Amino acid sequence: MAFSTSLKASALASIAAMGAFALATGSPALADHHGKKAEMSQANIVETAMGTGMHETLVAAVKAAGLVDTLAAPGPYTVFAPTDDAFAALPAGTVDTLLQPENKGQLTSILTYHAVAGRVPASALAQAITDAGGTYEFQTLAGNTLSASFDGQSIVVTDEAGRTTNVVKADVNTSNGVIHVTDGVFLPG
Repeated sequence: MAFSTSLKASALASIAAMGAFALATGSPALADHHGKKAEMSQANIVETAMGTGMHETLVAAVKAAGLVDTLAAPGPYTVFAPTDDAFAALPAGTVDTLLQPENKGQLTSILTYHAVAGRVPASALAQAITDAGGTYEFQTLAGNTLSASFDGQSIVVTDEAGRTTNVVKADVNTSNGVIHVTDGVFLPG
């Protein structure tokens, strides 16, 4: 399913705003954290999330929002993917309410708040944080702003409401982008 017109416009604006943050799609081999070459998975973002065993809620939400085809498209995209535990930490009933058909628009906004245009490995995000003096702001496909900074050696991402989420696993490479696993859910301000 394609993005709605407003989401397409947001995606285009996001691409234009990415500057140093947006990278070329890259080669099939990317350096892992040990400096060795790691072959990129042939699975796309959705297929990869389906196989992690910790993103069942995210996958259910992507399906309910009708974003499977979008996140399976060539992209590339970078997705900050909340774990099942992150969704479970939301107030009781939040996920069930969002998965109802009448809340599809709100769910789509939340999910696209977790995605940016381009393949952005952790090394590029870390460099952008450093270059920006410690906090790097960027626009998501939903048109909302997130900011990234360091907490010690870890990257943390803060949503517009000031909620901070840790990147607990970076650089899960896919055929159409990269996933950074997070321990929280971004919610629009």
